Amino acid sequence: MAAVRNTGRHQVVVIGSGFGGLFGTKALRRADVDVTVIARTSHHLFQPLLYQVATGILSEGEIAPSTREVLAGQANARVLLGEVTAIDLAARTVTSMVLGRATVTPYDSLIVAAGSGQSYFGNDRFAEFAPGMKSIDDALELRGRIFGAFELAELGALRGEDVDRLLTFVVVGAGPTGVEMAGQIAELAHRTLGRDFRAINTRQARIVLVDAAGQVLPPFGARLGASTKVQLEKLGVEVLLGAMVTDLGEHGLAVEYKDGHTEHIPAATKIWAAGVQASSLTGTLSEQTGAPLDRAGRIRVNPDLTLPGYPEVFVVGDMIDLDHLPGVAQVAIQGAKYAASEIKRRLAGKPPQKAFHYFDKGSMATISRFRAVAMIGKLRLTGFVAWLLWLGVHLLYLTGFKNRLSALGHWAVSFVGRSRSERTATEQQVFGRQALTRLEGGAAGLVSNADEDATAAESLAASRRQELEERALAEIQLTDSGERGRPAR
Repeated sequence: MAAVRNTGRHQVVVIGSGFGGLFGTKALRRADVDVTVIARTSHHLFQPLLYQVATGILSEGEIAPSTREVLAGQANARVLLGEVTAIDLAARTVTSMVLGRATVTPYDSLIVAAGSGQSYFGNDRFAEFAPGMKSIDDALELRGRIFGAFELAELGALRGEDVDRLLTFVVVGAGPTGVEMAGQIAELAHRTLGRDFRAINTRQARIVLVDAAGQVLPPFGARLGASTKVQLEKLGVEVLLGAMVTDLGEHGLAVEYKDGHTEHIPAATKIWAAGVQASSLTGTLSEQTGAPLDRAGRIRVNPDLTLPGYPEVFVVGDMIDLDHLPGVAQVAIQGAKYAASEIKRRLAGKPPQKAFHYFDKGSMATISRFRAVAMIGKLRLTGFVAWLLWLGVHLLYLTGFKNRLSALGHWAVSFVGRSRSERTATEQQVFGRQALTRLEGGAAGLVSNADEDATAAESLAASRRQELEERALAEIQLTDSGERGRPAR
């Protein structure tokens, strides 16, 4: 187990490289502290655009720049790769793991911004056949499943098989992610791929959006929800509301309606966008502090975002249960900035800030090209104006000028034209996640012990040396005797 050395300055550890982690770290740029960012991935993910990676509009690099590159100009920040497995509040240490190797990092102040994962509401077995939308791996797997379904349908149609199941795409969850995904699959099938296949008509693909709720986009209110449903249906999306998924497998899913009747939907491609669960780190924090968790695993925090009895520990973003705050990027960003400001004030001997107050900058979701909905204060926008607003906001929050420029180019190609430049998909993308889950120890099971490798290498080297020397002598004899290239006697 490795330990990170203390430099003597105030040590701030930030867990997570999402919006909260990144903005919290940047807010400490000029502070007299050392910041260590610990994250399970080496990139900062712009999660709201994952669906565009999955549907071939953007590349993963455009929405997930290297965290090290983003923070390269911040001299007081360093980045460590690892999944945090333990937080010892009494000892003030964070333990992280990568490929079976542990690292212990001490802290004076801690910002926990580990975010959330997909929730299957107790039906975790659904995950094998219905990936969520929380990571680059998820998006690339979905890209492979979506484009792969069309490829398999083409082959099946050539053989005279029924390919309806392959051309059925079901999105579970009618929140912003589900709406955006369903809309883009509809655009993909009905507009982008129409001329690319010979044996199938992609315009006949069936796209189904399923939700147990009674309306689309509940947080946006009744009017915008109704407008979104109409726009989706115009795109050819079937919207099934009041339909709860009761079973899901390789070949389809079953839904139950409020009146009790059930329906089986044969579908090869299922996408889960129905719920979120806070990082499991809230569990260990709850055990040590007594702070309660809500049903989504979020932890109750003090009004200043600290944990009861541990004023040096801040929790931000999707992980907190405070004032019914939504799980959106702005909550994480504003919370992380608040925590960083409080750390700086304490070091400067200044009085604490007032309780954290979230400023709602609004919400928006795209339906398809040139169509979106936006809610900003009392203002409600739909259509092209809302889409332009969505475009501007997302360009603003993409990290790095080159990513903004590249994304703008891809949007022009995809939305003004018909093409999608990021359609590359491989079997590894589709099946890699399942293969790792079936491997004992996960990815760590593929990494051998260095000492054992050295012993084996020495033994192999001894036997190989003699073989190579004999082969070299034979080559020399052939050359010196002039027999190379002559027929054997």
